Amino acid sequence: MKHFFACLRCRLLLVFMLAVSSVAVANDDDAKALFYYSRSLIDSLKQQLNTQPLTDKQKMETYAEIANNYHDFEMDSAIWYMAKSIALAQELNDREMLIQYHLSIGIFNGFKGNYDAALVHINQSKDLAVEQGNLRMETSVIAIFGFVYTQQGMYHTAMDHYLQHLKITESEGWIESHIGSLANLSEINRRLGNTEIAFQYLKQAEEKSNQLNDFYYRWIMPQVYNEYAYIYLSKGDYDEAFRNALIADSLCFDVGTINLCYTKSLLASIYLHWNDYDHALHYAKESYRYADILKDVTLYINAGKILSDVYLAQKRYREAEAEALKAWQIDTTNIDASRDLVHNLALANMYMGHTEQAAYYLKKYADMNAQYTDKSFHTTVSDLAIKYETEKKEERIALLERERNLLETERRLYAGLGVSGILLAALLGIVLAQNKRNARKQRRLIAAESLQAGEIGERARIAEDLHDRLGGSLSAARIGLKNAENLQIIGEKIDDCIREVREITNNIMPRSLRLFGIKGALEDICVQFLNVRFHFFGDDRRVRYNLEYAMYCCARELVSNAQKHSGAEHIDVQLVQGKKHLSLTVADDGCGFDEKNIVKGDGLQNVRNRVASCRGKLDISSSPGRGTETVIELRSV
Repeated sequence: MKHFFACLRCRLLLVFMLAVSSVAVANDDDAKALFYYSRSLIDSLKQQLNTQPLTDKQKMETYAEIANNYHDFEMDSAIWYMAKSIALAQELNDREMLIQYHLSIGIFNGFKGNYDAALVHINQSKDLAVEQGNLRMETSVIAIFGFVYTQQGMYHTAMDHYLQHLKITESEGWIESHIGSLANLSEINRRLGNTEIAFQYLKQAEEKSNQLNDFYYRWIMPQVYNEYAYIYLSKGDYDEAFRNALIADSLCFDVGTINLCYTKSLLASIYLHWNDYDHALHYAKESYRYADILKDVTLYINAGKILSDVYLAQKRYREAEAEALKAWQIDTTNIDASRDLVHNLALANMYMGHTEQAAYYLKKYADMNAQYTDKSFHTTVSDLAIKYETEKKEERIALLERERNLLETERRLYAGLGVSGILLAALLGIVLAQNKRNARKQRRLIAAESLQAGEIGERARIAEDLHDRLGGSLSAARIGLKNAENLQIIGEKIDDCIREVREITNNIMPRSLRLFGIKGALEDICVQFLNVRFHFFGDDRRVRYNLEYAMYCCARELVSNAQKHSGAEHIDVQLVQGKKHLSLTVADDGCGFDEKNIVKGDGLQNVRNRVASCRGKLDISSSPGRGTETVIELRSV
């Protein structure tokens, strides 16, 4: 059964920003041991507050220590005590501690799912860090932003923050934080389906881990080995997945329960694939037990899904239904998690012969997939249609205005040159000839713009048709439930159909371009290649979609050409966004070519056509052995 819930946890960052109290234990009762140890420490600290005369500073530090001990199993109490620390720090005007406390409570709220509150506190921490000139804390804040955005499923925005964090930590030589960002970038890429890139990031993290001392190694590496396990699991290499999960399990005992929760669910998934249901059930229950200690919504859903998977495999359909329903009710707004839980509910009811309930959940599953795939798509199509119509009207108005100006010019020429018929005829001939040339050029530009608008419109139409046809297929599958001999096959075929349509729809209409604009889309292209670097200068703002789309297609074509034909070790993509212009430069250190003898292929011609359709400028500079530089400039207003 599929596993979707490996959630980013910022395990590394907690080492530097939270005084987390954890204890090493080495048996199957490690969670209980950690719970009772933390409880006893909390009770001792509370007794100090009630019985000893403490200064405000001492109270502030005690509240923070209580909060950090609560965070591993009782997040509400952790948030409450950290808020008391913040209140005292504000009274004492202790700005250095305020930076850490606001960041800590931001992380707690992120774990809890209170994302608005998390972002408020993280922004306060950022402002204080900038004010104090504390680069280390300011850099940590960037990574915590990445964590919160990942929790919300905003992967491209999260990736942007982690790439910033990666760059700073590398230049400053902060190896522990640098490895953490590599692991986080690996996880995001794996979630986006970029498994090869995810694997490369993990390799870098593993190589750099040799520079760590034992303490930091045991904090950082469980996440790295868990990620290896998830990647191998997705590839069907269960032996390697198992080996890496065991390594993570051996390291997790020193670092609290979050990594342990995911490691246990990994082991449960692997044993499930091996049809070893006893071990799978054992580890699924272990994962659920850790989730219960942490009281974390995401961990609960993850553990409930794995437990439901195991019960399904054991043909314990009522228990599978109960666990899936309980996990779904924890957070019905989480579409990604809910889809898989509803899928289990549909299968369980199929096998129990509850065809009406199975049909209900199957329809719910189809609706969720449609919502997941197309929630922003139809809005985008509608917005595009409005933009296209507006641009066409503006173009017609501009054309009429040019014609009116031309007629006015001709009238003035007639009036001013009436004294000389010959001169008038000559000048009029020149004007008419220029007018014809301008008209031909205008027709070509309008044709090119229409072609591009038609291409975008056609892509939108194809994507919408796929969605409509998908709905029909799912409805047919639901109707055929009563007569189906092998009900599991129906669910599997529906999964394949949804997965395929989601990929095709994203390729037709790039999601990153729709949601984040040209800067986010170019970052998305560049992050797919280890030898491609992205640079951005100027004002990050949205421009007309036809300009963004043309620039995106040109960049993708140029990067692809450089990868395929140049043999370049390094490719630099630079986007400069000014008030009136948008400039793209793609430069490589590859073999180059002779501009006079080069055969112009369809790819380069497509680039020329797209630039022409936007009335832009294209300049290509290359020579054998000196690489290639292509500059595109478009007017954005």
